[in-house]
Amino acid sequence: MSIAARTRLVAIATAFAVVLAGCSNKADDGNNGSGSVATDVGVDGDTITLGVLTDLTGVFAALGKDITNANTLYWKTRKVCDRYTVKLDVQDTGYVPQQGVQLYSSIKSGVLAMQQTIGSPINAALAADYEADRIVNFPSAWGETLTDIPGTGLPGATYDVELSNGYDYMFKQGLLKEGDTVGHIYFEGEYGESGLAGTKFVAGKKKLTVVEAQIKATDQDMSAQVSQFKARGVDVIVLTVAPTQTASVAAAAQAQNMRVPILGSNPVFAPGLLQGPTAGWLTSYLHVAAPVSTFDRHPALYDEYTKAYPETRNPSAGVVLGYGMAEIMRQVLDAACERDDLTRQGVLNAFNELKQVDTNGLLVPIDSFTLHRSPSLQSFIFRPADVRGGAKVVQDAFEGEWAEQLAGR
Repeated sequence: MSIAARTRLVAIATAFAVVLAGCSNKADDGNNGSGSVATDVGVDGDTITLGVLTDLTGVFAALGKDITNANTLYWKTRKVCDRYTVKLDVQDTGYVPQQGVQLYSSIKSGVLAMQQTIGSPINAALAADYEADRIVNFPSAWGETLTDIPGTGLPGATYDVELSNGYDYMFKQGLLKEGDTVGHIYFEGEYGESGLAGTKFVAGKKKLTVVEAQIKATDQDMSAQVSQFKARGVDVIVLTVAPTQTASVAAAAQAQNMRVPILGSNPVFAPGLLQGPTAGWLTSYLHVAAPVSTFDRHPALYDEYTKAYPETRNPSAGVVLGYGMAEIMRQVLDAACERDDLTRQGVLNAFNELKQVDTNGLLVPIDSFTLHRSPSLQSFIFRPADVRGGAKVVQDAFEGEWAEQLAGR
């Protein structure tokens, strides 16, 4: 769709919003100055319904379950404006974009905002719908083009910025030097291509040779890609994939005695990887750049989560992410409620004006949700370890050398 056409659609949607606002419901609220709160979609009495499009059966199923459970756990003990209870309408996309589009269509008339939409491909597929519906959405995804969607708030740095921070860390640790060769395995589509953009940017600055290997999310055997990397003499393996492929890369590297560091985008790791035969290899070589902290910094959350979900083994940092995402949503909804406007437009207005978001160290600091710009320039670095949650932070949230340049391009 052309920019002009998109602009016309937004203008029409905005005009329609004005009409809707004039017809909005009013809910009595003794906690607010005007005594009433405007509502339209997704608010019924004292209950707010938020949508969740997650992955419970696809390549990110383990992560999706942890994020969603954490969303649920957070809202069990929180209210908006000390009044509204939050209910989640959870749908499983299986990480299939078309399924995500269909499921959103089935729930959109009953949700005020989207607490979670997992996966860059699904968020990209829903971009036009989210914009037309003026809906606030927090994706479990950090693709750079997702910053072009009004109302979509990435909970951290985009993948390109994130990986550039990872490279900065690798250079400073002496694990990579100017002129080296890196091999990058990445998913086709928004997730992988955004990560690859970060690699190419840094490569241009540090004269790196990049050996690319694009794969599908359904590809599981990475032995051919690792063999290619070994033949090309790569100094670092870079991954923008899922944990299944990470395990395969580690197995192939171990079998071929390819002792090089591995740098990953944040979704590449799950603690279940440490139960397999490559646990030692991953502990020795894997480094992950991420927008989220780990349980070693938040032991109380680990205790709360495992008490609420005792059947869960090895919960991942997805729990920290899901809790942090819910905290951001609460700040947005509270701001809208305090202005007596819990319509979708009112929530979108509050979202657009949110600045300097602090989640008490769960996530990296968020500067703002500004269109076409990474919400944060910072990343954590964590590594697999024999600790609760299977990972520990080795570098606190920091801004690397190239983050600002990438975020502003």
